[in-house]
Amino acid sequence: MEGAAMIPVIRPWLGEEEAAAAAEVVRSGWVAQGPRVAEFEAAFAASVGAAHGVAVSSCTTGLHLALHLLGVGPGDDVVVPSFSFIASANAVRYVGANPVFADVDPLTGNLTPATVEAVRTANTVAVMGVHQGGVPFDVDALAALCARHGLALVEDAACAAGSTYRGGSVGAGAYLAAWSFHPRKLLTCGEGGMITTNDPQAAARLRKLREHGMSMSAADRHAAGGVVLETYDEVGFNFRMTDLQAAIGRIQLDKLPTVITRRREFAERYHKLLAEVDGLRVVTDPDYGTTNYQSFWVVLPEDYAGTVADVLAGLSARGVSARRGIMAAHLEPAYPGEHPALPVTEHLTRRSLILPLFHQMTEAEQDTVAGGLIEILRETPR
Repeated sequence: MEGAAMIPVIRPWLGEEEAAAAAEVVRSGWVAQGPRVAEFEAAFAASVGAAHGVAVSSCTTGLHLALHLLGVGPGDDVVVPSFSFIASANAVRYVGANPVFADVDPLTGNLTPATVEAVRTANTVAVMGVHQGGVPFDVDALAALCARHGLALVEDAACAAGSTYRGGSVGAGAYLAAWSFHPRKLLTCGEGGMITTNDPQAAARLRKLREHGMSMSAADRHAAGGVVLETYDEVGFNFRMTDLQAAIGRIQLDKLPTVITRRREFAERYHKLLAEVDGLRVVTDPDYGTTNYQSFWVVLPEDYAGTVADVLAGLSARGVSARRGIMAAHLEPAYPGEHPALPVTEHLTRRSLILPLFHQMTEAEQDTVAGGLIEILRETPR
């Protein structure tokens, strides 16, 4: 495959509409947080069935703000899945609290009431549920557990734009849900994120906190036309989104339903192509919702003697750029020390990988990916 273009694990679907929207912002002379951010906030919140959207610089800063808003701090424990990008746990550390790692369901890769209960401590004040790879967790079940113990539930919906839960959008009923617009996500602004909430007071305070705690946003101060002296009533952060990002995000939001439809079609095709491999497990919908297939991950057969690294190398040699599966944050050097036993997390991390799936993918490219994976699994003695 030397000299041939690699099939990427993902390729953002960006085009002339996004370029024109960004150019319009540049010509307007207002490129910082302003009217286009407000428009994007309203449109995104409506798309997920939330009353308010608060745009931020990333999903990570959104999670940070959410925990700060809840008053989580030193001495507090927050239950998080280890089976998640490390940002989930890092946000807990940013407010001075302690992330307590929990195991996950082997089929969905998500927290369950049982896995949370197994690690809940007397100092636990919140649970951060992650809709992992776009697969929704059972919100009602976790919410019931949290209500029983007086815990806050924060939804890390970084990967979940377009996923559904019990017939509605993921995040529709969340007190606080954080979303990502990184290029690995289905809706991208290059970077950026959003917090959605149904609480107007929470939304108002979040808007102040993201902009240094100012009593009036820079855009509102400018629009006032006269002399306005803002105040800083509490310590805030610089977690703002720009109008450039928001203009691109607004176009991307309109494309999202088309993206979801195509990804689900290609995911179904992967299911059929890979069905001939005994013991290979592929990600799929849970009973209570649908995934957007932000990540199409597979778990290697138990009797496959090779490693994920062997499979990745074999795919690379065939012109396919796959990725290791979702990380186990508790195994990273950033989180040393004693952790509870997390056998499902460690198994999934050790035996799973993410296959290419993107909007512009062709059936021929998908055949190359699936055919390559089947060849590799058959070549290694079991």
